[in-house]
Amino acid sequence: MTDLRELYQEVILDHYKNPRNFGDLAEATHRAVGDNPLCGDNIIVSVRIDGDRVSEVQFTGSGCAISTASASLMTESVTGKTLNDCEMAFRDFHELVTSEQGHAALGKLAVFAGVREFPSRVKCATLAWHTLRAALAGAKKVTTE
Repeated sequence: MTDLRELYQEVILDHYKNPRNFGDLAEATHRAVGDNPLCGDNIIVSVRIDGDRVSEVQFTGSGCAISTASASLMTESVTGKTLNDCEMAFRDFHELVTSEQGHAALGKLAVFAGVREFPSRVKCATLAWHTLRAALAGAKKVTTE
């Protein structure tokens, strides 16, 4: 189990230090701002939708390692997915970090399963996801409070 935790920590640190899809998406069709006032994490998620599919998603902002890594892995996991698939991924990820349920379909996102042991970190892990969901719904802003 220690080896698995070390691997998970490596994945999180890699995505924190080298976030994927970090930057502003000038051609975004949807955009939302997410804020976690308790810890100071903030994020902007920009999405380009083509038809019923996320063709591109990027994020900017600042946050802790969990928040940034979650945003990075989220962008990788939802690119190319349908809007319905994104909603299902949101629900699966939220369940992963708040309950004992595992989701094999989440792939690399499973590294966040241990977050549920630290309730104050759940908001860090889910901030990007809530912001993506808000953007796709046409909302401009979301907060974890």
